[in-house]
Amino acid sequence: MTASVERPSTTHHWRKKKAAMQGRLIDAIKWWARERADQDAIVSSIDRVTHGELERWSAAIGDWLISEGLQVGDRVTINATNSLEWCVMARAVMEVGGLLAPLNPRFTVSESRYVVGRYEPKFVFHDEARSAITQEALAERPDVKCWPLDIAGRFRQAAAQPVRQARADITPDTPVVIIGTSGSTGYPKGVVYSHRTMTGGFADLAITYPHAADGPRAMMFGPLCMSAGYYVLMLALVYGGTVFVEDGFDPVKALRRVEDDRITMLMGVPAFFERMGDCKEFATTDMSSVRMMQSGGAPVTQRLIETWSSKGLVFQQMYGQTEAGGNATINPVSSAMAFPATCGRGMTFTRLATIDVDGNFCPPGTPGEIVIQGPALMVGYWRDPEATAKVMVDGWLRTGDLGVINEHGLLTFLDRLKDIIISGGMNISAAEIERVVLDFPGVTEVAAIAAKDDRFGETPMVVVHAQRGGLDVTALIAHCNQHLANYKVPRYVVVHDEPLPRLAAGKLSKIALRKQYEQAHLTLPKVR
Repeated sequence: MTASVERPSTTHHWRKKKAAMQGRLIDAIKWWARERADQDAIVSSIDRVTHGELERWSAAIGDWLISEGLQVGDRVTINATNSLEWCVMARAVMEVGGLLAPLNPRFTVSESRYVVGRYEPKFVFHDEARSAITQEALAERPDVKCWPLDIAGRFRQAAAQPVRQARADITPDTPVVIIGTSGSTGYPKGVVYSHRTMTGGFADLAITYPHAADGPRAMMFGPLCMSAGYYVLMLALVYGGTVFVEDGFDPVKALRRVEDDRITMLMGVPAFFERMGDCKEFATTDMSSVRMMQSGGAPVTQRLIETWSSKGLVFQQMYGQTEAGGNATINPVSSAMAFPATCGRGMTFTRLATIDVDGNFCPPGTPGEIVIQGPALMVGYWRDPEATAKVMVDGWLRTGDLGVINEHGLLTFLDRLKDIIISGGMNISAAEIERVVLDFPGVTEVAAIAAKDDRFGETPMVVVHAQRGGLDVTALIAHCNQHLANYKVPRYVVVHDEPLPRLAAGKLSKIALRKQYEQAHLTLPKVR
């Protein structure tokens, strides 16, 4: 089986020029800059910008980036929490054909340094809180130009000008963004989306579920550096809607947004909806404006379904993955009500199937690895053709997740085959935690697994075999804090005097450890 990764066209010049006028994300955004110039495009907790102003502001920043030497394909990194300036800078980078390569603002210096080394950005922008981390991460990169993100404000009062055509050298296959993801390896990978993959995914959703594309007013739950945030931002701009951006999640403020701003679309992990549903304000919040409510990344409980159904809303579970463009399935209200445990079926142009260990397609009702084929699949992993070839096989994305498809074509997610922990919607590589813990003196073996958590769904836990004399757990956590983002640092640590259990093939038996510590959240103290 061979990998299927789309390449730019090598046809005649006139055909390439024709193709450049089709399937570009930037064209859709510019369309609405003309048609809905005075409508809000992005609203933050302290400011807002219309579609027309966003066009002018982005164009002015784009001209400045070019004057500073930006060329098509150059990476531009943002290290900051969600903000209006973050969104505008992302739009400006797209305007001139740059490749957005954001950092997770929760990363430590060592994590940031590694990712910057992989992306090799030409420009880096940071907020005030991340100035020191950014400067330290760039200490050995004097060639990189670095600015505070608030420099974007300098270009806001751009002179009124007509919406200009997108640059001809931006084609459907020009990469748009690199989204970092933690899979089953010990280091973060970068998933690349192009204009073609993103427009393909948005067209797929609009045809499958027209309510989504009808002037959406979408509230962003996730960070912009991840597909959960960036996807929602671009969805709103491409559909000519409005996205409401917050720099952090507050359930009471979120409920107020829904009512006051007449939110039509809610998309997020179950933990966000659970926290909103637990607020006393939930019962009195007017949610009559909501017409699409999707949740993924973790199982939805019956209690959560019943909580939101009391407001006349139906939970539409979905299945997606960063490598699949973020959103692969749709669960129409009718099937969501009849089969609430399912994640729906593939969208109009997206196919889902399950395969067995030999790569053969499974019949209905038979569990197997979930595979996806569709227009929104990633171009590939950034500068990692070997990793790309492992997951992109014969045009299908191998997700590393276990599922079963019933006779109605509806998918039920069963388990993760990839060794990841999902905490509050954030993917955490178990191997990444293990790599850091193994660097701590005295640790002989380590297994990172998920422990249940009432707030985040899951939280990291490590089971360690240490040399005689025990282990200084406090020092270990300090070591992890230095090398891992806060959400990756273990909250539970168990030290074994004996070697950890292993399978017949010699690998550590995480199955046995998960079973042994399935009640860790009830029986063990948190170490932080």
